[in-house]
Amino acid sequence: MKYSPLKRQEVKNVIHGKGDFSRVPMMIHFWTKAEVFGERQEEADALLQKYPMDVQLIIHTMPPMFMGTESDPKYRWIEWDDSYKKESAGLDEMVLIPDMGELDKFMADFPSPEYPKMFATSVPSDGRYRLGHWWYTLFERHWSFRGMVNALTDYYEEPEQVHKLFRKVTDFYLRVIERGKLEDNWDGVIVSDDIGTQTGPFFSPAIFKEFFKPYYKEMIEKAHSLDMDFWLHSCGNIELFLPDFIEIGLDVIHPIQKHTMDEQKIAQQFGKDICIWAGFDVQQVIPYGTPEEVRAEVRHMIDTFYRPEGRLMMTAGNGITEDCSIESLEALLDECYEYGKK
Repeated sequence: MKYSPLKRQEVKNVIHGKGDFSRVPMMIHFWTKAEVFGERQEEADALLQKYPMDVQLIIHTMPPMFMGTESDPKYRWIEWDDSYKKESAGLDEMVLIPDMGELDKFMADFPSPEYPKMFATSVPSDGRYRLGHWWYTLFERHWSFRGMVNALTDYYEEPEQVHKLFRKVTDFYLRVIERGKLEDNWDGVIVSDDIGTQTGPFFSPAIFKEFFKPYYKEMIEKAHSLDMDFWLHSCGNIELFLPDFIEIGLDVIHPIQKHTMDEQKIAQQFGKDICIWAGFDVQQVIPYGTPEEVRAEVRHMIDTFYRPEGRLMMTAGNGITEDCSIESLEALLDECYEYGKK
C-alpha cells in the first residue's frame, strides 16, 4: 500500500473542523467496485488496494424490500405480491401501498429493528473511523412504497398518513443507530435520500420543513447523543435545504453534485458550517475526460472546498461505472492522495 490510512481521530478532526490532520480523507472505494472494469478488474482491484480507504465501512443487515432472511422471513419491508409487477415499468413506478388508507395494515407487518442477526457479522476495529450505513431513509423509502407520483402528491393529499409512515420508519432507524453504537461501535452513520433533481429539489422548502426536517433532526440528535456523526448522501440540487440541515446539526453532506449547484457559492456559504464529502463528477469527467482532465478536476475540487481546519473529504459523486478507464481511475486516486496532502 502506497499510503497509510488516516487514524480515526484525524477523520473526526476533519469532520468537526478541528485541524490536526495529515491529508484530506479519501473514500473513493465507497463508490467504486473493481468488477465494473470487466477484463481489467484485477488492475482496478490492485489500484484500490494501493490507496487506502480512510474509513472502515461496517456492514450490517438492514431489511430487504421483499425477501426476508432464512432465520426470519418477516425481516423485510413488504411481502411480495405479483400484482406489484408492471411490464416495462421503472423502479419508481412500482406501487406497493396503493391506498394510504391501508397504511396501518402494511405498517403492522413491517420488520422489527430488534432482529437479532442485524449485527451478526462483527468487524474488528483496525484504528480507522467506523462508518455504518443504509440506503433509503425518508423520501426514498416513501416513494419505494408508493411510487414517485403518489409520493409527491401524498404531501398535499395525505399529510397525516405521511407523518404516520415517517414516524414508523424513523423509530426503526433510531433503534438501528442505537444498536450500531452499542453492538458495532460506530463512529458515524451515512444514509441516503435523493431529494434533489438536476435543476432543483423535488419539493418546496415548506414541504421539507414539515415532513423531513423534524425526523432528520431526531436521527441526528440520536447519533450525537451517542458520540456519533451523521452523514447524508443526497443527489441533485439541494441548496435550498442546506441551511436547515446545518441548523439541525448534520455533520457531513455528499456529494454537492457537479453541474447542479454552484460549487464556489456552496463552499463560501456553507463550507465552514458542515463537512463536505465532495463527490467527483461521474457523469461527464469520468466517462469523457482524459486522465489529465481528471487530475485537473481533482485539483479544482480540493482548491474549491479545502479549509485548513478540515471540513472536506473526497470521494466519487456516485457509483463509478464501466465508462471509467483504468487510466482515469488511477489519475483520480493518485491526484486525490497527492494533492490532498496540501
